[in-house]
Amino acid sequence: MATPVLYHIEISHYNEKVRWALDFKGIAHRRKAPMPMMHMAWAATMTRGKGKTFPILRLDGETIDDSTRIIERLERDHPEPPLYPEDLGERARAVGLEDYFDEELAPHLRRAAFAEVTRDSEAFAWAAAPHAGRLLHAGFKGSAALAGPMLRMRYGINADSAEDGRQKTAAALDRLESEIGPSGYLVGDRFTIADLTAAALFFPLVRPPEAEYLTPTIPKAYEEFRAQFESRPGWEWVREMYRRHRGASAAVAA
Repeated sequence: MATPVLYHIEISHYNEKVRWALDFKGIAHRRKAPMPMMHMAWAATMTRGKGKTFPILRLDGETIDDSTRIIERLERDHPEPPLYPEDLGERARAVGLEDYFDEELAPHLRRAAFAEVTRDSEAFAWAAAPHAGRLLHAGFKGSAALAGPMLRMRYGINADSAEDGRQKTAAALDRLESEIGPSGYLVGDRFTIADLTAAALFFPLVRPPEAEYLTPTIPKAYEEFRAQFESRPGWEWVREMYRRHRGASAAVAA
């Protein structure tokens, strides 16, 4: 059986969700990060036009896109350790929370972050390629003036949508805090897909040190946005989930 290959965007929180699932289950896999600004064309080619972004997992000759579908497949093929509760009621609750954070947090936090990152050439270059060498980093920095407006158009970012993104990020943190149970988890007494999704999708806000693809610098305006949440219980909850459950990478060399 061929080693699974994850095509991913390093700084993307949707991609972090799938990386975490692969690592949590200890599934050896390779990772490929296509050239920034080319990922939409690459994804469309890989999915024959059905998808336009990553993550995409190549598994047993199949091409699977969308973080939820990928993790459902991983759970079916590698049930241990489980991410979905056995109890049907708890499973429905966990999947419902996964869907909430996928839809009501992730795209809005991305707008809030990209509204600032795409206007800061240094931050943009690090976001494009967190592990780039000096020359490649300089190239991305030089392209920011052209690429930044393209990305804002791609994600529908303007003053109003950026403010909406900030407000919905705050609302999602409120929801997270309201859902944390006595066990410290969102569903039942153990780590599930609900916890993984919420923690992974909040990673660009909280920037826990266990995350693999943190950029070394972020724009001042985005740092000020983040600072208002640092004392919140939800912020510490994300850090705790990373400390307890992020674990070591299962990625292997090509």
